[in-house]
Amino acid sequence: MMKKMVWTSGVLLVLAITVGGCATKKDLQAAEAREKAIAAKADQAAMDAESAKMAADEAMQKANEAIARAEEAERRALERERIAEEKARLAEEKARAAEEKFQESMKK
Repeated sequence: MMKKMVWTSGVLLVLAITVGGCATKKDLQAAEAREKAIAAKADQAAMDAESAKMAADEAMQKANEAIARAEEAERRALERERIAEEKARLAEEKARAAEEKFQESMKK
């Protein structure tokens, strides 16, 4: 009798653990809802990342265009400086030549 009672108690204990360990329909629905929420957050994060990448690419393009404009402005400024130096050199030569002519005319 004692064996039967222990055996029955054991079977009831195993049955209680088995039934208690199984997920209920409500638990499964809650898990599915959490899974859907996580998937939605992941999709939103992917869209946000794509938007950020597009914004970064656009900013990089604008920066490259600004660099190109600055380099072109520098090139033009250097060219103007070279022309101004050439004009100053020619003006000095003309002034020197005029001074020499003046000095020659004063000697006569």
